[in-house]
Amino acid sequence: MDDYGEDIIKTRQKYFEKFSGGKVNHVGQYSIDPHQLQGNIEHFIGVAQVPMGIAGPFTIYGEHAQGEFMIPMATTEGTLVASYNRGMKLLNMSGGVKATVVDDAMQRAPVFVFEDARGARDFVQWVKDNFETIKAEAESTTSVGKLTYIDNFLSNKFAFLRFNFKTGDAAGQNMVGRATFAACGWILDHYQGIKNFYLESNFATDKKASQINIMRTRGKRVTAEATIKREHLLQVMRVDPKQIDYHGRVAGVGSFLSGVNNTGLHSPNGITAMFIATGQDVANVSESSAAILYSELTDEGDLYLSITIPSLIVATYGGGTGIGTQRECLELMGCYGKGTVNKFAEIVAAVVLAGEISLASAISSSDWVSSHEQYGRNR
Repeated sequence: MDDYGEDIIKTRQKYFEKFSGGKVNHVGQYSIDPHQLQGNIEHFIGVAQVPMGIAGPFTIYGEHAQGEFMIPMATTEGTLVASYNRGMKLLNMSGGVKATVVDDAMQRAPVFVFEDARGARDFVQWVKDNFETIKAEAESTTSVGKLTYIDNFLSNKFAFLRFNFKTGDAAGQNMVGRATFAACGWILDHYQGIKNFYLESNFATDKKASQINIMRTRGKRVTAEATIKREHLLQVMRVDPKQIDYHGRVAGVGSFLSGVNNTGLHSPNGITAMFIATGQDVANVSESSAAILYSELTDEGDLYLSITIPSLIVATYGGGTGIGTQRECLELMGCYGKGTVNKFAEIVAAVVLAGEISLASAISSSDWVSSHEQYGRNR
């Protein structure tokens, strides 16, 4: 009955080999205790090894992340680590990056169905009147989660409620699902006229990019910003601030025409590499990929650059963060365990900014293709 014991793992590996006609070799070599993976993986047969590099040291001045950090990045994309490292070098020369977490929210979005639109409207008012009781019911299921507010959206005869929680150092999707279910149980027991109910209406947009999360926040809303000296841009990147700023305005038109959720260049590259290294839920890159890049030229001719990630979903406790290499990588940044999630969010945002200035410079100076040809070819 030991589903994580050596015997059953070997049995699965042999079955996989027989079924596929291949050989389990690298997959079956691992240093973690499989028994520690209960709750993280089922039908365990081994591990996927992803190459990991480091970038930095990187100077960050956040409210929580302060000092120099080495950044672990797990990827198979050539030039990625080198590009981020180059951006960090440039930003260090100009004093580092300021990073700020400005909002924090995790959602579950149930929908209640009524006989008509008037019934849905009256229900929403009742929810507002009974918020404190609903909040107490939700928070009775968790020692960490806090229900901060409930958004409401009316359409047809449906009342969509968007429960917004703070979830501590956990990403919190399961936490808020359990809490919202408890709150909805109390609602169903105390309000007459509800014809149907679903715990999730697809309005939380879990693991999907959406405009509502850009506007209202999902996970951490964090901004990283820096002023980059003109002489440093010319020295390291061989571009003038005016080139970067103009390129950004042209690319903004392209972003508008395409309808993309990101006015920057490649924030998911750095986010994904850090997510894999640190045991985040990689599917959350779909929400975390949204970004708003802004630049301006200063009176001194330098470049101010800032990026806001409105729905960065990260954790430093629970989920996959406590497994072997993932925990090690968080610990190397001082970001494992309770009380460190905002620190980690600031680091991620700062890393994203480093990647943005590096790629923007490469495109503006026409180094982009040549860099990939030199460092990214593996054929």
